[in-house]
Amino acid sequence: MCGKMNNGDMLILFLITFFGAVIFTYCIKRILLNARIADNPIVSEHRHKSGTPTMGGIAFLFVILLIIAIYYNNTPILIMSYIMLAGGIVGLLDDLIGLKVKEIQKVVVNCCDEVITLGRLDVEPNEEVRVATPKAKKEIDKLVEEGKVEIIGEVPIKTEPGELEKIICQILLGVLLGLTGVVTTIGGFNLGILAFPVVIIAILGCINCVNLIDGMDGLAAGIVGIASFACCCYLYLCGNMAGIPVFIILTGLCLGFLVFNKYPASIFMGDTGSFVLGTGYAAAVLISDIPYFGVLALGVPIASVVVSLLHRANIIKLPVEPLHHTLNHYGMSERKIVLSYWGVTVLLCVIGILAQLYIF
Repeated sequence: MCGKMNNGDMLILFLITFFGAVIFTYCIKRILLNARIADNPIVSEHRHKSGTPTMGGIAFLFVILLIIAIYYNNTPILIMSYIMLAGGIVGLLDDLIGLKVKEIQKVVVNCCDEVITLGRLDVEPNEEVRVATPKAKKEIDKLVEEGKVEIIGEVPIKTEPGELEKIICQILLGVLLGLTGVVTTIGGFNLGILAFPVVIIAILGCINCVNLIDGMDGLAAGIVGIASFACCCYLYLCGNMAGIPVFIILTGLCLGFLVFNKYPASIFMGDTGSFVLGTGYAAAVLISDIPYFGVLALGVPIASVVVSLLHRANIIKLPVEPLHHTLNHYGMSERKIVLSYWGVTVLLCVIGILAQLYIF
């Protein structure tokens, strides 16, 4: 289990990870159901999912502990496993804080025949929106009195750590990976002292990309699973067999979780799972030194983050953030959105592999 792994060893690693993810996810799902730890979506189109257990990423932590116990002599696997475990703990703390309700927000519907403005949003007739911003909360009573909107429900908003605390924790994850000394070159460049900021930026970016995309059944797990498998293929074609095992772990985790997380999902991964996958993918790309293909394979979540940043900077305006919720808001079915995002991810990966074969 130390040194290079042959094809048989890699198959065993995948099977251990895949079946471990299936078994532990099933067990965690039962525990979460009994404990009534469930999701309560704030997006109106997803309220039918209320009661679905969340924090399913806890299953990832048990799989990682199993891998550490078996492959403790394999340094790349061990380093990535510890970094993923640390990322999962940070995500778990985020999930636990989120169990406390911060506030209750009203859900209203435009019941008049004209477009009205509520906060930053232009609300179409019969459109449902959440009263979220301070400006919207000041305007809502007047609109109700005028008979332009009707309050149709309320949704609890979970408590979240401050942005500064989140960034600090994610930076610490990058520092932990940097301290291992395993990342010294990226894309053919010797990093030297620049290794730490590069690793930190990679961890920060990847965690937030995966976390943002985790909003529909199988979306995050499917994209990371496809990207990780594509990275395995890319490394095989490049002759870098030593880098494949770390991506095999990610592929197995995602596929095993998708058994229960595919549409219609019976469990969600929560921040625990998205932090594990985000930290793990960034670490795997850095350890294997395939930054260009790794970024391309994760192009869909990266594009989604860019759109959200443009929305938050008031350059563009989305009725619901992030982009996949906006598409759903305008009538595109969840299943079609997920399949489209998966399809674009596959296309980007194929382009990257073909470019490696025939151009570079």
